[in-house]
Parts: sequence; C-alpha cells; structure tokens
Amino acid sequence: MLNTLRQIVLEVNEAQDLQEILEIMVRQVSKAIRVEACSVYLADRSQNHYKMMASVGFYAKAKGHVTIGFNEGLVGLVGEREEPINIPDAQNHPRFCYFPVTGEERYKAFLGVPIIHQRKVVGVLVVQQRQKRKFDEGEEAFLITISAQLAGCIAEGQTAGVLSSPTALQDESRSLTLHGLPVSSGVGIGLGVRIYKPADLFSVPDRYCQDIKQEQKRFQKALSKTKKDILRLHKRLLKQLPQEEQSLFDAYLKILESDSLRLEIENLINEGHWAPWALKKIIKGHVQKIESVSDPYLRERARDLLDLGQRVLANLEAESKSLMHYPEKTVLLGDEVTASNLAEVPEGSLVGIVSAKGSSTSHVAILARAMGIPAVMGVTGLPTFSLENHSVIVDGYNGAAYVSPSEAMLSAFTRLAEEEKELYEGLEELKNLPAETPDGHRVPLCVNTGFVGDVRHAMNIGAEGVGLFRSEVAFMIRDRFPVEQEQYQIYRELLETFAPKQVTLRTLDVGGDKALPYFPIREENPALGWRGMRITLDHPEIFLVQLRAMVRASRGLENLRILFPMITHVSEI
Repeated sequence: MLNTLRQIVLEVNEAQDLQEILEIMVRQVSKAIRVEACSVYLADRSQNHYKMMASVGFYAKAKGHVTIGFNEGLVGLVGEREEPINIPDAQNHPRFCYFPVTGEERYKAFLGVPIIHQRKVVGVLVVQQRQKRKFDEGEEAFLITISAQLAGCIAEGQTAGVLSSPTALQDESRSLTLHGLPVSSGVGIGLGVRIYKPADLFSVPDRYCQDIKQEQKRFQKALSKTKKDILRLHKRLLKQLPQEEQSLFDAYLKILESDSLRLEIENLINEGHWAPWALKKIIKGHVQKIESVSDPYLRERARDLLDLGQRVLANLEAESKSLMHYPEKTVLLGDEVTASNLAEVPEGSLVGIVSAKGSSTSHVAILARAMGIPAVMGVTGLPTFSLENHSVIVDGYNGAAYVSPSEAMLSAFTRLAEEEKELYEGLEELKNLPAETPDGHRVPLCVNTGFVGDVRHAMNIGAEGVGLFRSEVAFMIRDRFPVEQEQYQIYRELLETFAPKQVTLRTLDVGGDKALPYFPIREENPALGWRGMRITLDHPEIFLVQLRAMVRASRGLENLRILFPMITHVSEI
C-alpha cells in the first residue's frame, strides 16, 4: 500500500487543478483496493451540502450534479461524525439516500471517510461494492491515510481552484481572495508575476509562451548545453572513476539523445506551454513510472533521470533570466519570496508582495517595510499555477490579496491608494523640519535599508542618515560571495550620498531565517546558534574582505559607523 500511496501523491503533485486531483484520487483508490465504485464529495458551506465532484463506477452524468445536504444520507453522516462509516449493506441503513442519476442501487457495501483539514471537514471519500461485505481494517486505514495526505491539497484547491486550471486563465470575471498576515502596510495594485525556486523541477509553474519557435530553440539550446556539460564531466573524471561507474555518463547522454523524450517535451511546447514546465511534466511522468516498478535497481534510476532534468532546467533558466518580464506595476507572488526576487524587479516597478511563507519578522518583510512595498505573507491557498498577468490588489493593512478583482473592488482600492498618496504628499512640507518632541528633545530619523536604490528616496523624504544598512542583502541577491571591489562600490555610493551625515553599515548577518543559497548553514538552534558575528569570526576570509571594503569606502568622508550583529561577549569584540 505504501508504494500505491507514493504513486498517488506523485500524480497529485503533477495535477494542474483541483478537478484533476480528485479524478486521480478516485481512479487510483478504486484500483488500489479493488472496489467497483469510488467517489469524492466536496463540502460547499455556502450551500450547506456536499457535491459529488469525481467518481468511478457511477453514471457519467452524476458527476457535478449530485448534492447531499450536510445532514442527509450516509455521506452527511460521515461528515457529522467526522469518522469512518463502514456498513456491509448500506441500503438497509436508515440514513441511506437513493439518487437515481448515480446508478447507486447496484452497490451494497459502503465505506466513507471524512477529509479533514485544520479541524474542518472539506469533503468525504467513499468506496462501494456490489456484494454485501464489511471492508477490513487495512482498507479502512488506507482510505484514512489517503484522505489525510490529500486534505491539504483539496483545501488549497477549493480556495485556489478558481484560477488553477488552464481554462480559468481566460475567465477574467472570476476573482479569488487570499488571506495572510499583514507585514507591510499600504495598497498595491498591479499584475501578478509568479516566482519559483531556481533549478527546482518540482516548483516550476506553468506559463504560456507567446513565441513557440523561440521556446523550442531555447529548449534545444539547453539540451545541447547539458550534453556538453556531461561530456566535460565525463572527461574530467575519466581517470578517477572505474569503468562501471563511467557508464552513468553514457546513460545520461542516451537519455538526452532520446527522440521519444525530446518529442514529448516539444509537443507540450507546441501546445503553448513554456519549456521549463514541459520538461518538468515529462520528466516527472517518467520518474513516476520508474518508481512504481518493483526492481530496486530500476527505481534508483529515477534519481538519475531527476538529476538530468535538473541539469537541463538549470541551463533553461540561464536562458530564461534575460527573458523574464516584469510589468510596469509588478506584484510578486510565490511560495517563498526572497530578497533576490525583490532585487530582480526593475527599480520603481514593484508594487506588492504575496508569499505563502514568511512572517512579520522575516527578512523580506523587513525589507518590504523599508522599501514602502505593501506585503502579505503566510498566505494559505496560494494557487500553484495561472497567476501570470492577472490583476492583483495587495491590501497590506488587512493581510489580504485579491486576484482578478471585480471592477467595483478595483475602483474602491484605487481610490484608497490615491487617498494614501495624498496623505503622504501632505507630509512633504514637514520633511525638512527637525524631528523634535514638544518639550524640545531632538530625535534623529534615519533610514533602515539594504538596498542602495532606496537611498535617494530616503534623502527625498528627509532622512538624516542611515541608521542601519543591512549588508547581507548584497550577499543574498548573488549566486556567490561579492568580491571586495563590488562591496566597496556599494558602500562608497551609500557613504558619498549621505556625507557628512552618518551611515551605519552592519557586517554580514546571516543564519536564522536568513540563508545564502551558496553557503549552507546547518544549525540545530538557528535562532541563537551559529549566526551573525559567530559565523564571520569563523570565516575571516569573508569578514576581513568586508571590513576592508567598508574602511576603504569611508576614505575622505569619515561618516562611517560599523555595527557588529549578535555580539554576546566582550571577547568577540
């Protein structure tokens, strides 16, 4: 059963929308426990009923047309009791309801389990059999496991399914509301740009390409580059590896030269999908098939195929970066928006951030507040696909995001944004006045930032210096440590802009919730353990370069202050 469960989860990960998830669920479950009928009902709380959304063994016209009240039938009973109901002869049960459209009269045995997400019943999974029988404990446990595994997918799909299918891309009239934590106040209105983890095959979203011929060329170029990479690796390790280990490179090359695999990917590109997603779809499909075989040696080959897919994807992404388009008003949406994602958006174009991960204390939240960008994080039900170029409103006051909002909503938030702008413009006349309390106490107001690009804006609104410059941002937006000259140029521009006002540069502060993709940090206590000063003291080759760049940048200006993060003892100084 474990292999079957793994297969179902793999297929679900491939699904593009909620309906496909449900179809996979009923098909695979009916096959796994060899029942004649399987159906899944989803809860519709606005109508107080369950609707049959997918089925095997019932009449085709039943799907989407059978509804059962929350207090009706055996399905309703499963939902009420929030536990499995296992009945050998369902038709004699007092709660049995007959729906002629289903052809249900053929089935006697009934087993239903609730699908529960965060203490709420989101649906009911049912299997049925013609003969009278009580399903055994193993079958019952399997259904409970399946429902628990997929409850999150279903709950998310119920929230986000309106935009999760390719057909929904065309339906601009349907809107979606997402809820999260308000981490940076304000209202941002723009077009959504979906971001994903680089070189991660599993997180690639589907996008529709405008130029299919160009996309095919990019794919061919990535294939060719990957072949060259493999040949170079093979040549470099030729003398170090035994003959049997060298065969892996030959296998990689054969896969890359396989016409069937290449044609499958090209066919998806011809349908209008961009190359990274087409690659993901086909590679993952083959991986699923390989992992389902019983031979352990063959199952291991699935890892080789995934590794190869990742290599091709990395080369595709190298091509894609220059093609990435950011609208004039961009709202970044993703599972985890990073500082480097913010830095890639052209200056002045970023108007909002919506992220599934993150909190008010996360680094990106702090940056968003420093940049004055409305942001919502910890968003549940963020759709996996189909967010590209949809209008998005980010409500940083209430922690909500509205995808494809109605005209009335768009108008209301546009008016709110204009009022907000007028409020800030009204404060312009105060910006050059001293920050002073009524009893005459002077309080310097300084900017807190990690981007040099913010400095001009800070100067324009009357900042009296830089209270904290987060130098780690320059490290986070690169794929390697910045060299001394690169750091010098950043610090020099900052110090020159504010001279003679003081600028406080903080040395590299990573660890905890701030990671560098090229510098792995493994720490059992990330919040208080190996981070900040303790990391840089352990790595003088990084620390001394940064200090030298800072001191050089201050030459002739003398407005530099340096802040050392996470000091715990005088000996560290």
